[in-house]
Amino acid sequence: MSSAAKALGKMVDAFTSIDVKDVIYPFLGIIIFLFIWNVSASRIDTSLGQFPGPKQVYQQSLSLIDEHNAEQVKKAAFYERQDKRNAKKAEKNPNAVIKVRKYTGKETFFDQIFTSLKTVLFGFFIASAIAIPLGIACGLSDAVYKGMNPLIQIFKPVSPLAWLPLITMVVSALYVTDDPYFEKSFLNSALTVALCCLWPTLINTAVGVANVDKDLLNVSRVIQLPALTHVRKIILPASIPMIFTGLRLSLATGWMVLIAAEMLSQNPGLGKFVWDEFQNGSSNSLSRIMVAVVVIGLIGFALDRLILMAQRFVSWDKQAILR
Repeated sequence: MSSAAKALGKMVDAFTSIDVKDVIYPFLGIIIFLFIWNVSASRIDTSLGQFPGPKQVYQQSLSLIDEHNAEQVKKAAFYERQDKRNAKKAEKNPNAVIKVRKYTGKETFFDQIFTSLKTVLFGFFIASAIAIPLGIACGLSDAVYKGMNPLIQIFKPVSPLAWLPLITMVVSALYVTDDPYFEKSFLNSALTVALCCLWPTLINTAVGVANVDKDLLNVSRVIQLPALTHVRKIILPASIPMIFTGLRLSLATGWMVLIAAEMLSQNPGLGKFVWDEFQNGSSNSLSRIMVAVVVIGLIGFALDRLILMAQRFVSWDKQAILR
């Protein structure tokens, strides 16, 4: 049998293994939601006009795509003109200093999406790099846990909006350079996300480590595994489900925190896009805000799926079902 036939056979098997209910029920749920949304929107009048229904939101999503494409054309033309000028300058004077200026046009909706994704992932990775080792230490040592627990209980409930002004002041005071690698606005949002992402991962990691099967711990003691090997071979594999539960909660928390932080601080991103449209007050503003709301939800869902895929990849249980 040829490789193409085998591939086709695998695709057919995968398709036939799908439960029809897994397709029909979500589809019906979405259809019912869109119907309720459309009927409700037609009966709501606001100061900016009628609340947008699915049709208006779809039209504005197309408009945002067109605006992005038009801006990309302008950007390409800007760099093309700059390259021609620099080429002529270098031709006249080979020793001339050639400067490449950054395009400073309006950030489009898709630029804001990329900015928010970059910010939340940066903050999430910082938080994870701190929370996982600290959670392992809390789970392995009762003394460390008792020492950390008061701090966890005090800072865990603190709103991100309370952290944001403090972080802004600290970054402004400490991050002083003429050639910054990161924009201050980016660091402000990312560090706010990191502070709020810490706690779910830390707590779930500590619980997962503390509840490792006693038989596994006894085996490790009997064969006298070194400390690092004990953590790598016994603790981490057994704690993977709880660690990834914490990571999922942290990323979801970070994504929500980021949008609020961007709205409050007016840092670039989807939060700023929503606030700018609200302040704009045009007849299309509500539709554009709803586009952003839908996109924020879809991105949050996609990020959660990515974490689940990563868990399935690193977990010993390869039959884990993504739900």
